[in-house]
Amino acid sequence: MNDTKNKRTLINFFLTITLISSIANFVITLLFKNDKNLLIDSISNLFICVFTIFFIFSAISNRRKYKNYIAISSFMLIVFNTFSIASTLNLLSFMQLPHVDDFTNKSLVEVIKWSKKNKIEVDQIYEYSDTVDEYKIINQSVAPSTILKNTKKLTVTVSEGKDPDKEVIIPDMEGWMANRVLKYITNNNLGNVKVEFIKSDKIRDTLIEQSKSGNIRRSDEINLKFSIGDESLDDIKFMNLKNKDLFEAEFYLKRNGIKYEIQKEFSTKVGRNKIIKTNIKPGKLIKASSDEKIILTVSKGKKIKVPNLKKYSMLKITEWVIKNKLKLEFNSKYDDKIAANKVISANYKKGDIIEQKTIIQILVSKGKLIMKEFTNIDEFRDWANKYNINYEEQFEFSNDVDEGKIISFSHKTGDTIKNDDIITVILSKGKKTKIPNVVGATKTEAIKKLENAKIKFNFVYDYSTKDKNTVIKQSLQAGSEVGENTTITLTLSNGKKEPEKRQSTNYNTNNSGNNKNYNPPKTSESSCNNNIKETIYLYPELLDTTNPNGTCSKIKSRYSNMKFSCSIDNYGVGKGLVANSTSINGKTFSQCDTILLKISNG
Repeated sequence: MNDTKNKRTLINFFLTITLISSIANFVITLLFKNDKNLLIDSISNLFICVFTIFFIFSAISNRRKYKNYIAISSFMLIVFNTFSIASTLNLLSFMQLPHVDDFTNKSLVEVIKWSKKNKIEVDQIYEYSDTVDEYKIINQSVAPSTILKNTKKLTVTVSEGKDPDKEVIIPDMEGWMANRVLKYITNNNLGNVKVEFIKSDKIRDTLIEQSKSGNIRRSDEINLKFSIGDESLDDIKFMNLKNKDLFEAEFYLKRNGIKYEIQKEFSTKVGRNKIIKTNIKPGKLIKASSDEKIILTVSKGKKIKVPNLKKYSMLKITEWVIKNKLKLEFNSKYDDKIAANKVISANYKKGDIIEQKTIIQILVSKGKLIMKEFTNIDEFRDWANKYNINYEEQFEFSNDVDEGKIISFSHKTGDTIKNDDIITVILSKGKKTKIPNVVGATKTEAIKKLENAKIKFNFVYDYSTKDKNTVIKQSLQAGSEVGENTTITLTLSNGKKEPEKRQSTNYNTNNSGNNKNYNPPKTSESSCNNNIKETIYLYPELLDTTNPNGTCSKIKSRYSNMKFSCSIDNYGVGKGLVANSTSINGKTFSQCDTILLKISNG
């Protein structure tokens, strides 16, 4: 009997705790849950409460028969509600795996601290925002709560504040009163408004002329003219302008016909572009006819003394920039002397005095750049150009390496590329062969000689006194050393040119029979064949490093069958060198192409 009573008491206890925990879970969700799932979680916990009530009524009716099941079910509901409450109150954070935080609307400093703690690379993109304060995060590339081990890099978009060039729609405000116009200018952050007050027959303070309306940028200049009426201005008691925006202060002075001048100074108490003081005390009567001039002292913000930024970490620089309301630009490059993540240079040195909104440019080291292994020359060029590495290409004959392929580099794979290093790459000109002399030979004889020398060939024709199909000219000089499979162009004789038949031509004569208007027919020839192609190689012997014109002449002479246009200017790649060599060297062109050579003059 006592055992039954004890079990009944225990079941009643569990049922009571179950009901209390369900109600508590629902109430705590309503009070403390404030994320986007609030509505869903609240409805879910409400259903749990309703279910618990029905469960309790059912348990009371059947507790004799199912007392063990009731006890177990109650216990499970209590555990569920307890975990739910603990999760809502963030008491289970110790059980969570490391994850990406939600940085939306948080300071950039928090992101830098978090990235340093978790050793995650962070990239910063800056955008203007009218809704997110400067140096706070607009959005992030990795969703919040993403498991940290799955995250290698985080990109955050940082607010630069309101966009001064954002397009806004300005209504036609003519007829508006001055106070309404001033409020509109302030609310829409128009930053380049010029105002003038003139006499007119319109009511005082009425806007009578507006230079622009419709779609404009905030930074566009807008000229506004207001009426001061057609009567003399009244004497006024001078208004307290301290802490007013400069635009608002100027508006007030112009509105009342008061002359003024502006002085600027640093201030730790008054914000940038606000009035620190005036030379006339507030409340003083200023007569309309007075020539007295008001001196406005305008704040430049606090005086900022630049520390030695080279000794600061990126986190400390970021904190310093945000604290002093500056703007920050980070750039990075490889450096063999400066450790990774250390500052290489800054655009301001220690002790410089600067103002708020000044742009601080920081160059950060990415550490040492290591020489990679490359399978082709294009891959190397892309890599070298990407990291601004100086390099030069040299050419050698090789029996083992195909033409245009890499023979060797001046740096081995794994070597550190020092800041001032020039990487030399040796490219193959292929196996060496000599150009035979085929001038005077027949076409068949020339082909045999060229095939034996492993030289490719093209043919063009020209009239000549030589027999037809006799070689009268070759584009490469006999005896010159070239790589196998180099293409030579041979000019074959087409025989003697037949005299042109004179065509009948209508012309007028005078009475004496003399021809006055006869013009002989003109002929024009254009030699261009798209089927004749040649691969261009800018061999070192073709580059005249003392005379850019010499480079042009040598290349034209070497490839006499191709058309070149030489542009000589200060391209900054060394005198006589071809600045656009990457788009020419090793490329195949048609005889109809005009190849532009950008030859540097220094």
